[in-house]
Amino acid sequence: MRLILLGPPGAGKGTQAQRLVEKHGVPQLSTGDMLRAAVAAGTEVGKRAKAVMDAGELVSDEIVNAIVAERIGQSDCANGFILDGYPRTLAQADAVEAMLSERDLKLDATIELVVDDAALVGRIEKRAQEAIAAGQTPRKDDNADVFDERLREYYKKTAALIGYYHAKGSLLRVDGMKTIDEVTAEIEQVLASL
Repeated sequence: MRLILLGPPGAGKGTQAQRLVEKHGVPQLSTGDMLRAAVAAGTEVGKRAKAVMDAGELVSDEIVNAIVAERIGQSDCANGFILDGYPRTLAQADAVEAMLSERDLKLDATIELVVDDAALVGRIEKRAQEAIAAGQTPRKDDNADVFDERLREYYKKTAALIGYYHAKGSLLRVDGMKTIDEVTAEIEQVLASL
């Protein structure tokens, strides 16, 4: 099972990815985690990423794509993987297609978590309140101003992927405003139809 989870920040992609990992036994691939792992492992691409990050710059698509390609080639991805937060742009989506094609693989589906933007602000604020109540520090991005900026960035760069995957016939839409359990059930239902 090779999946991409799409949706704006706060849509629940990470939560649903973890549930898919538990149920289907395939790894969740997060670009942030992959970058940190490549840097820690001292791989060739990890060294390039570290140099860029140490200079305070953003890691280029070329480096991110190389890290993803390296990661999906690892043995735990043999039965599939879940991409969460990647690809973010049309260029990255094309890179995913090329990576998979080189391995004679294809995506099984791209699942879009369809959500109401206004309701997401409430979701983010609730997540921050729950973290504080649990004695934890809320995530830096769990405030309305940061969230608004991330949402604008999503619509500027990533929302185009909805049309991209729809045109390829691999887009499945799920109501991301339902409860976590209901969203999980709906995802499983659409996956069962593949």
